[in-house]
Amino acid sequence: MDKTYQPEQIESRWYERWEADNRFAPTGEGEPFSIMIPPPNVTGSLHMGHAFQDTIMDTLTRWRRMQGRNTLWQVGTDHAGIATQMLVERKVAAEEGKTRHDLGRDAFIDKVWEWKHESGGHITRQLRRMGASVDWSRERFTMDDGFYQAVQEVFVRLYEEDLIYRGKRLVNWDPTLHTAISDLEVENRDQQGQFWHFRYPLADGVTTDAGEEHLVVATTRPETLLGDSAVAVNPEDPRYASLVGQFVMLPLVGRRIPIVADEHADMDKGSGCVKITPAHDFNDYEVGKRRGLPLINVFTQDAAVLERAEAFDLQGRPLADVDPSLPTAYAGLGRFEARERIVADMEAAGLLEQVETVNNTLPYGDRSGDVIEPLLTDQWFVAVEELAGPAIAAVENGDIEFVPKNYENMYFAWMRDLQDWCISRQLWWGHRIPAWYDGEGNVYVARTAEEARAKHGLADDVALTQDEDVLDTWFSSGLWTFGTLGWPENTPELATFHPSSVLVTGFDIIFFWVARMIMLTLKFTGEVPFKQVYVHGLVRDGQGHKMSKSKGNVLDPIDLIDGIDLDSLVEKRTGSLMQPQKAKAIAKATRGEFPDGIEPHGTDALRYTFLSQATTGRDIKFDMGRLDGYRNFCNKLWNASRYVLMNAEGQDCGATLDGQAGEVELSLADRWIVSQLQQTEAQVTRALEEYRFDHASQALYDFVWNEYCDWYLELSKPVLWDETASEAAKRGTRRTLVRVLEAVLRLAHPMMPYITEEIWQRVAPLAGVEGDSVMTQPWPVADEDRIDETATRDIEWLKGVIVAVRNIRAEMNIAPGKPLEVLLAKGSEADRERLAANRLFLSRLAKLERIDWLEDPEQAPLSATQLVGDMEVLVPMAGLIDKDAELARLAKEIDKQDKLIGGIEKKLGNESFVAKAPEAVVQKERDKLSDFAATRQVLVEQRDKIAAL
Repeated sequence: MDKTYQPEQIESRWYERWEADNRFAPTGEGEPFSIMIPPPNVTGSLHMGHAFQDTIMDTLTRWRRMQGRNTLWQVGTDHAGIATQMLVERKVAAEEGKTRHDLGRDAFIDKVWEWKHESGGHITRQLRRMGASVDWSRERFTMDDGFYQAVQEVFVRLYEEDLIYRGKRLVNWDPTLHTAISDLEVENRDQQGQFWHFRYPLADGVTTDAGEEHLVVATTRPETLLGDSAVAVNPEDPRYASLVGQFVMLPLVGRRIPIVADEHADMDKGSGCVKITPAHDFNDYEVGKRRGLPLINVFTQDAAVLERAEAFDLQGRPLADVDPSLPTAYAGLGRFEARERIVADMEAAGLLEQVETVNNTLPYGDRSGDVIEPLLTDQWFVAVEELAGPAIAAVENGDIEFVPKNYENMYFAWMRDLQDWCISRQLWWGHRIPAWYDGEGNVYVARTAEEARAKHGLADDVALTQDEDVLDTWFSSGLWTFGTLGWPENTPELATFHPSSVLVTGFDIIFFWVARMIMLTLKFTGEVPFKQVYVHGLVRDGQGHKMSKSKGNVLDPIDLIDGIDLDSLVEKRTGSLMQPQKAKAIAKATRGEFPDGIEPHGTDALRYTFLSQATTGRDIKFDMGRLDGYRNFCNKLWNASRYVLMNAEGQDCGATLDGQAGEVELSLADRWIVSQLQQTEAQVTRALEEYRFDHASQALYDFVWNEYCDWYLELSKPVLWDETASEAAKRGTRRTLVRVLEAVLRLAHPMMPYITEEIWQRVAPLAGVEGDSVMTQPWPVADEDRIDETATRDIEWLKGVIVAVRNIRAEMNIAPGKPLEVLLAKGSEADRERLAANRLFLSRLAKLERIDWLEDPEQAPLSATQLVGDMEVLVPMAGLIDKDAELARLAKEIDKQDKLIGGIEKKLGNESFVAKAPEAVVQKERDKLSDFAATRQVLVEQRDKIAAL
């Protein structure tokens, strides 16, 4: 093995080998285990959330594969309607100076497919870099032919059962992209806005109880005034009880609109009166449904004011008895320009009562960056009530289990308050809705135009035009668990791997994806899509903030794996920002946090960092310190393996592939480490079964670092290097070294696939293990018969004595290599027996000249003392230290720490420094202060002990 661990030299090589050998495909043997990857956007790039989620899924998959399960990790990507269309539109504009409309629909779709084939595999290449053992031979795409067939089939069947319908409803409308979007694609931003209070004159000479001739309503969106169809007051509000059923005259428009009673009006907010605009506000739409109000649309799809309003009833039918007139002065104005004109006109008419500055939230399209407009449009909807019942029951009766269980409450809350699902999008890229129209607007839903003609008896000369809309990507991805396995055909894969075993997902899409998968899968397969849902948290930065490009705190997992220099990191974090001041601040913070850029850490270290923080359901603060620590863990495992190989290769290790082995004698240390291994195997397995990846990684870390490397390897040296030790004893220790290491590599492989494969290839033959890859080896199973409690107690005693001697060396500033004389006193008969049995280990590991039992503790010389249970460990000080000189040295060291502490306290006491310096820089100073204080405390304790001698 190379002297140093260099992950970049082994990771790509091993992944290419695994994929070429088809290691990731199901074996066809054993109980099925399947996971469906949440399909990432084909336009996407691996981010920290993907890397975290993929690490969890790969750990589960590799673990179950080693347990002998028939394992499938289904891979695929989502066609990402809006994102892909925007990307290709920008590409066409940059390269050809054309819009998609210049090209036409068919030519533009050809451009999208061309981009997909050339550049759409970036994220799948990054999945390989993370070590994801997905079955690439079964890679799916939500727009491939087989999946398209499944989407069509589901749409047609739901329509035929009246569970899909077309209607005019209020949706989130993106005026830039000209499409409806889902709530998940809306980014709500806090901002400071204005609250305009307007006077609405009462009609017919009516006055309020206070004698006012008007009502005061307040709004943050004056432009929607043009579409008001009522003013609401609370039915419990005595101020306006006499006005319910009366009318106001809508300012600027002159439309007579009623005063209605509805709980939506808050008596304690403003005047207690609220304008109701059902066609431009979701809350008002609900009031409109309750009170039977007309829906009056005043905006175009560009969010500009119409020349004449459009009025509809709640079923979307045009209303002829509502005056559609609008002031000509506003026609064609964009909504924000119209807002300014309307406010000015209201003020000129004496109808502006006051203007407040308020903090409110504004919805933005996450792709376009434009403000979202609630707009009344014709869309396709899924009637979800009938689908929701079985989906709720599946979780209630335990067919589907959420981990952690508390997420079931979130699921139930959403499922019991469902609205019909808008599934149409006004895009060109996506699954085109399988509906055709004749010249009179009649709709025919069918899989093809030919089927539509046949089903409805249409003549060949009846022209049919397919619906222009495409389906929401959440609709197609809702079929993911069964559509990827060949449905609607009854394929062997569907029979074997469905329902899938577990879904790994974030809590933010429990409704948008998880719930919809459950509803659609139950409907079309009669089965749940998965048996368990493991819900993980979000990956945040070290301060707990959400990672975002605008904040400049995004970490790229590939940069953490391969490393990145400071200039490139600053450029990535600031290059796309439009505000120079903000870019400057982010650059400064980045240089403070990463003064040398980011060093390479390798995939295994990153994966282990994720797993160490994967507590059930909680967000994780990504800690660069942990990443450094787990890179060191990889180095530790590498160096330990080099030690084992140097002492085992070319030697008799007590096991050969032909089954012949020499006599073996196991030392106390051998029996102890084998016993500890059994307990670790049980701990790791139990933790993985419970989805406690943090516990699994910690148990393995503790065993490898603290027990195998720090103690057992040291305990092996006295046997291997002792010329008087028997060959059987040496053979036993070599066998234990390689067998325990081989088992550790299998145990670690699901979490750290690359380094374990590289080392296993060298260790396996020495341990008498056959096979081509560690990933196809059996998962280690604990053997209770090999747990040796006596060996554990004896080793703990041995460790206690060695640690005690080491502590005395450190406290008394005695050189580590200086041989010591040690006395033991006040112990039990068992302690005496352990001393007799372990003199060799103690002498070698504690570097002792001699160790004896002190029969009369009263006769003990002046000594430094430590306790191991009731037993005293004494190191006589005569000739070891100059007490006065050591006290002087310690006094000097304490004074040095006092000065360092004083300097930092002065800096942190400077309010200007604390206020202006980046948080990371301030925290670094606080950490230094804590370290200096801890060091000072240790020095003081040493001084006091020496003074007491």
